[in-house]
Amino acid sequence: MELYTAIQLPKPPFRFSWQEHTLLLGSCFAENIGTKLAENRFNVDINPFGTLYNPASIAAALRRLLHPERFTSDDLFRHEGVFHSFTHHSRFSSTSETECLENINDRLFASAGELRETKYIVVTLGTAYVYRLKSTGEVVANCHKLPEKIFDRSMLSVAEIVSEWKELLLSLWEQCPELKILFTVSPIRHWKDGAHGNQLSKATLLLAIDTLQTTYPERIAYFPAYEIMMDELRDYRFYANDMLHPSELAVDYIWQRFTENFLSDETKGFLKEWAEIQKAINHRPFQPESEAYKRFISQTLLKMERINEKFPSFDSTKEMEIIKSKLM
Repeated sequence: MELYTAIQLPKPPFRFSWQEHTLLLGSCFAENIGTKLAENRFNVDINPFGTLYNPASIAAALRRLLHPERFTSDDLFRHEGVFHSFTHHSRFSSTSETECLENINDRLFASAGELRETKYIVVTLGTAYVYRLKSTGEVVANCHKLPEKIFDRSMLSVAEIVSEWKELLLSLWEQCPELKILFTVSPIRHWKDGAHGNQLSKATLLLAIDTLQTTYPERIAYFPAYEIMMDELRDYRFYANDMLHPSELAVDYIWQRFTENFLSDETKGFLKEWAEIQKAINHRPFQPESEAYKRFISQTLLKMERINEKFPSFDSTKEMEIIKSKLM
């Protein structure tokens, strides 16, 4: 007897390979999965504009990557001694205007340069609500704790999201014809929207994604991270202390579901072998001078040599140096 409702994952139109370049954009959940990919040696670029939440700001970031233009001092504002960009997360902010612009532009052009080589883009939408500057009507990616009175808050419609993203996707595919897009909706609840408002927002995102996926079924896929959190993990023990964000255990579980469905067989095999090597690297022996531990290290080196033979493009130089240092 199963004591939970399992989410059935349909066969995806494409699968990820650890060797191909992947760009991840969106909410905190994009960073959670992106970090998992990076830990497993995927070729990833995670949130070059920092954490983004709404579809309009994520679309604007992608357009800027597609046609990169240097940010200038006119694109920044100063608040309480700190320079910010309405297009970026506060991790790019700085008390130095020069440093802020350097951080923004270095990241922009590095990511824009890799976009042509990108095979997959993972987009995690967090909320359909947007904040617009009253003075310009511009949608901001981050309010940077400015007074609410200078913004107008509204929820994007399904039609608005679909229209903007259709135009963007066609531009992306014009320059990157092999590009595949995976959409997810963040399982993190935006409680400031209220319980009902959060549900309306998530429903709007889901309907917009479904429309895009139906229109481009071979190029767009959907991974139900939100549904897995809401149904398979329907228990507060799977939440962090704020009772809104998924716990580390929940992220690990959703990652497992992702790998089962969206990774190629070769990549699954690579991950299995790499996990064994990572475990060996992190192992702390009780008797590091013992012959048994030295044999363990030698066996690990053999495993690394085998993985290098099977996957010639895999660079494990750093890890091999760590392992060899344990024999000294």
